[in-house]
Amino acid sequence: MPMPDFAALAAHSLALQKNREFAFGDEDFVALRRLVKELTGINLSDQKRELVYGRLARRLRALNIDNFRDYRALLAEPGSRELVGFCNAITTNLTAFFREPHHFDYLRDQVLLPRLNNPAASRRLRIWSAGCSSGEEAYSLAMTVVSNIPDLARWDIKILATDLDSDVLEKGRRGVYPEDRMRGVDSLKLDRFFRERHRGAARFFEASPELSSLITFRQLNLMHSLPMKGPLDVIFCRNVVIYFDKDTQRELFKRMSYLQRPGDLLFLGHSESLFKVTTDYTLIGKTVYRRS
Repeated sequence: MPMPDFAALAAHSLALQKNREFAFGDEDFVALRRLVKELTGINLSDQKRELVYGRLARRLRALNIDNFRDYRALLAEPGSRELVGFCNAITTNLTAFFREPHHFDYLRDQVLLPRLNNPAASRRLRIWSAGCSSGEEAYSLAMTVVSNIPDLARWDIKILATDLDSDVLEKGRRGVYPEDRMRGVDSLKLDRFFRERHRGAARFFEASPELSSLITFRQLNLMHSLPMKGPLDVIFCRNVVIYFDKDTQRELFKRMSYLQRPGDLLFLGHSESLFKVTTDYTLIGKTVYRRS
């Protein structure tokens, strides 16, 4: 195996430094990476250095700060309001309507329809979308519920959608999405659940009150105690814990398990697993877990 060209790597790093708008040294990256872990539980590898610089450079410009030393001092101030902007800048918000569609099929086939067809089954249903980003997952859950429960008024169904990022939460609350975000929504659902809006030549789609009335958006840091009481029938925590180390995952799923009864469901992202993390859940499908 050829040895890496350390001289070339050093020259590349020096070139990046020279081309940067703001000086960004090892001390800056280490301190900010530590703060990210402390606030959000996210572990940032050395390979994320350029990502951190790029996202936070926008914050420096917005605040008219010309160096990372002063920005770090701002973050360290007691009760610093910039901590929200900092977390919003760092966290990743990749989402889509009906992402990993087999999960919504499972929810329909194994939760909604069996309850619908059993007169003795509970009509109370609580679903938590943890790490909901801009709301596409929560609205996908709401569409799945409304599409399959004809007598919705006789049910007690609530969807809680939480995220650390206050900016994306506000987008979720508004429920208005540009045309290119609607690819996962088929034409029947689009016609039934969204109202077309125009801003100049651009087309947008606004979620109907039928959907939004089921969803409550709240800011929540998963590193803090979980304020909800439960029990939660279904938790969607997808593509969230991939950024956490194993100890952080263990603590989070321990707290989540207290909110669920045996038989309740937990959905993870396609690249996530509870292997060697917890024995409170049993794998029963493709990244679908049942509370043991």
